[in-house]
Amino acid sequence: MTRLVVLVSGNGSNLQAILDACRSGALPAEVAAVISNKSDAYGLERAKLAGLPALALPKRKEIDRHDYDRALAEQVAAFQPDWIVLAGWLRLLSLEFLGRFAGRVVNIHPALPGTFPGLDAIERAFAAWQRGAIDHSGVMIHLVPDEGIDSGPVLAQERVDFLPGDTLESFAQRMHALEHRLYVETLHCLITQVQSCER
Repeated sequence: MTRLVVLVSGNGSNLQAILDACRSGALPAEVAAVISNKSDAYGLERAKLAGLPALALPKRKEIDRHDYDRALAEQVAAFQPDWIVLAGWLRLLSLEFLGRFAGRVVNIHPALPGTFPGLDAIERAFAAWQRGAIDHSGVMIHLVPDEGIDSGPVLAQERVDFLPGDTLESFAQRMHALEHRLYVETLHCLITQVQSCER
């Protein structure tokens, strides 16, 4: 069975979609552990409710970023994952971590390639639509080979059109629904070694 370690920083709704898919058999994998850099992340509670190891590993200010990433890599490696899944992980990983799991770190970003990298992508896209600058955004799943921000090789992407009368809440709801579906579909594609997840 393919083993996943999921890294979260917040609510963990994408984690929940993955847990549900694993439990139903829609995703031929098991979540071996959930790790967060935030002790109060609700994603940890979701892991506990699923009976999974849930580890908090906050980065203290006095700890060097690279030392933190080495320690995080040790924690992750202990669970012998096939894939490391970033599901709302809000820390930029250094090569101290990424080099340990080369080609096996997957991230989701609520924007299309080359648009709105980094934090608050949904909010920034909505503001751009309100200015008349764009008429759609979308979601992408990509590998994380280096320290670039949301710039790794794209595994899958799908657009979300803005609708007349959209609010930030209605747009965000559609984006999150797509995230949950597309992440599970893309992980299934990776696990079953389909040649291309791109659509």
